[in-house]
Amino acid sequence: MSNDRIWTAALIVIGDEILSGRTQDANIAQLAKWLNLQGIRLKEVRVVADDMDSIGEAVNALRVTNDYLFTTGGIGPTHDDITVDAISAALGLSVVIHPVARGILEEYYATRGGVTEARLRMARVPDGAELVENRLSGAPGLRIGNIFILAGVPHIAALMLDGLNGKLEGGKPLIARTLGCWVAESEVADLLSATEKAHEGVQIGSYPFFREGRVGANFVIRSTEMPVLDACLADLATRLSQKGLEPVEDGI
Repeated sequence: MSNDRIWTAALIVIGDEILSGRTQDANIAQLAKWLNLQGIRLKEVRVVADDMDSIGEAVNALRVTNDYLFTTGGIGPTHDDITVDAISAALGLSVVIHPVARGILEEYYATRGGVTEARLRMARVPDGAELVENRLSGAPGLRIGNIFILAGVPHIAALMLDGLNGKLEGGKPLIARTLGCWVAESEVADLLSATEKAHEGVQIGSYPFFREGRVGANFVIRSTEMPVLDACLADLATRLSQKGLEPVEDGI
């Protein structure tokens, strides 16, 4: 495992139901958290419709600019589940029935009415794809190159990610500490910038809020190195105190 380079991933969330507002996506947050544990940073997310060209364009754009590309949605049994078709077309591959996937589905549905033509759609893969285990409903996720094709249902996607634990190369996980302060972030913008510049390898994010009739902000400090993180936290706390403010560790 390389600890120095930054490994990146992108996510394509696929589904008309997301864009219409009918369904609220939960996969972005859970994938971001999972990736961080693998030492991989989620750098970009796109939400696209159930449209062959839109999916293909996003896949070809993001797979070459990131170490990994994940997609969620569009791998079910219905006619509008076209993710496999779109990704296959984007990669110039044919769509085939994966024999192992077919066997998994036949076993799962043996007492559930058998494998119908609709259910068999969930065994369709881009030619050459590997399977990603799905312990809940049988229908597997897929891997083709650096692309991981996951279910759109969050708890099923989570199980697929669980099966990928430790199987992707990454770097050091990003760790974070938080300081809160009752202050308008505009009043400490220069202070935050100066503190970040003084500590190489650190990022400081500012997240304002309005609470109890007052404005405040939480400052989240991120780094891959705990000593660097602790030094920046202490420095920021000192700088805020010198302005007459009272920083609150772990945030407000």
